[in-house]
Amino acid sequence: QVQLVESGGGLVQPGGSLRLSCVVSGSTFSAYTMGWYRQTPGNQRELVARITTSKLSTSADSVKGRFTIFRDNAKNTVDLQMNSLKPEDTAIYYCNRAPVPFSTWGQGTQVTVSS
Repeated sequence: QVQLVESGGGLVQPGGSLRLSCVVSGSTFSAYTMGWYRQTPGNQRELVARITTSKLSTSADSVKGRFTIFRDNAKNTVDLQMNSLKPEDTAIYYCNRAPVPFSTWGQGTQVTVSS
């Protein structure tokens, strides 16, 4: 059973930065493309960035140039560095396999961008 544990969220002012981290257990982490998703109330989860097993990354247009995804296959972790944060980045952020997630989700980590 895969387990995903996200951390690193918080309250930050517009223009600020946060780094989210996710630890994955119970799966062959290095075999999967991993991603960070986000969700706001009333909306579906949106895939904002993903990184392949060979560490090639892509990101959504809404975060391109501001968010960077990293992975460490030795530690089974996937991080999301978020810079130049905007109020519209406010959401709960989750990590999971991408683009087809595991059926299990972690609890997510809340990011709030507000002055």
